Amino acid sequence: MNLNFYAMSDFKDLLGKVTTFIFDFDGVMTDGSVFVDANGEALRISNVKDGYALHLANKLGYNTALISGAYCPTMISRMNALGTVDVYIGEANKVERLESYMKEKGLTPDQVVYMGDDIPDMRAMKRVGVPVCPADAAPEIKEICCYVSPYGGGKGCVRDIIEQTLKVQGRWMSAEAYSW
Repeated sequence: MNLNFYAMSDFKDLLGKVTTFIFDFDGVMTDGSVFVDANGEALRISNVKDGYALHLANKLGYNTALISGAYCPTMISRMNALGTVDVYIGEANKVERLESYMKEKGLTPDQVVYMGDDIPDMRAMKRVGVPVCPADAAPEIKEICCYVSPYGGGKGCVRDIIEQTLKVQGRWMSAEAYSW
């Protein structure tokens, strides 16, 4: 599905049906940097504002998932701490995982936002109704997206798409928003 015909300013029309947010980790939840400690452990830095929005989406009952080709157990810890329990790491085939997840949850493409940043996300992103990406995504990813966040990976892009969706649906400043 190529959504280039859909003006980015009108992409909010697509957000009314969204019930599900799916994210890549490296380059979306992070800026793509990986720090390796003396023991060989890969460490990543994520954004608290992105985390708040993801936590709020979970509190409000949205489906949230992580599909990452990387394998790092700390990703599971971070996502679980924010309320996301559908965490798939080390996924060589993101399309198969996405299709399985959508079938399991009974989702149609128009209910799903998928935020990815690089070529391994492309085929999965083409299968959802609302493909979006951070400002610093690969050019090929930007071409297939109906929205490019002005924020980079790990710099607020996750909050941006969640906040916009919740605002369109009238759920952003709900009672649940005022507590962690």
